[in-house]
Amino acid sequence: MPNIKIFSGSSHPDLGQKISDRLGLELGKVVTKKFSNQETCVEIGESVRGEDVYIVQSGCGEINDNLMELLIMINACKIASASRVTAVIPCFPYARQDKKDKVGSRAPISAKLVANMLSVSGADHIITMDLHASQIQGFFDIPVDNLYAEPAVLKWIKENINEWKNCTIVSPDAGGAKRVTSIADRLNVDFALIHKERKKANEVDRMVLVGDVKDRVAILVDDMADTCGTICHAADKLVSAGATKVYAILTHGIFSGPAITRINNACFEAVVVTNTIPQEDKMKHCSKIQVIDISMILAEAIRRTHNGESVSYLFSHVPL
Repeated sequence: MPNIKIFSGSSHPDLGQKISDRLGLELGKVVTKKFSNQETCVEIGESVRGEDVYIVQSGCGEINDNLMELLIMINACKIASASRVTAVIPCFPYARQDKKDKVGSRAPISAKLVANMLSVSGADHIITMDLHASQIQGFFDIPVDNLYAEPAVLKWIKENINEWKNCTIVSPDAGGAKRVTSIADRLNVDFALIHKERKKANEVDRMVLVGDVKDRVAILVDDMADTCGTICHAADKLVSAGATKVYAILTHGIFSGPAITRINNACFEAVVVTNTIPQEDKMKHCSKIQVIDISMILAEAIRRTHNGESVSYLFSHVPL
């Protein structure tokens, strides 16, 4: 593919390498460093004049540093006369701060702020995956392709869970009902959801199961797991309701704080995440974590965008 350059930020170099390998391209040369006062410095090591540039940077690890690095990389390419700059952000940072709640009426809408920052830095297009709230696409005045891990998740379920025809897909909260019903419909199985009542953020008070999981395999599906309090509570609830096995499938495995300890102590057969966030270190400390590689979905989205083809095929198919 002529006139295309792919650069990787420092948040997830492995994913950037996999995407470029899949496209048969070399990763672009970029040097990122910090001055002694912790300011980020980025130097693009090759010409991007007139090129279609893709910058891969996920919202994980040192999120604020990585976000700043992405903004500087976009700006560096833009003022070096790149024809188009696309930010490939597998896990969108600050996506959970997408609205004002009834409580805390002076809360910011940080996802909108991040959208503004990306636009102002010079991004012409955004490719992301499983946004926490799909309305975030409306925060941008530039095109946003929100890809879905669902086709890869369906493939994993059919290949790795023998009793998948006798399973129930479960949403750990009411907000994920749409995601779960879509997967349940595609597999032609039942779904259930868990209603949770929170006293404060990251702490669940009480859970009520709506649906039947007795003598079935329960598959919890969510877009992200952070401290894992919710999915571990949900797993206990499903086992006490008669589920034979419990799996958890998550797009973004953040796993901060006590998450790994909670998963190790919980009754999961497996906790399956995609590699939108690097998981190598987490897997060393938790044998239950398994990873679905989604680099081929992102690579195909880049190829189709570059060639002016439709991306909607990827909403229901995994590229071979």
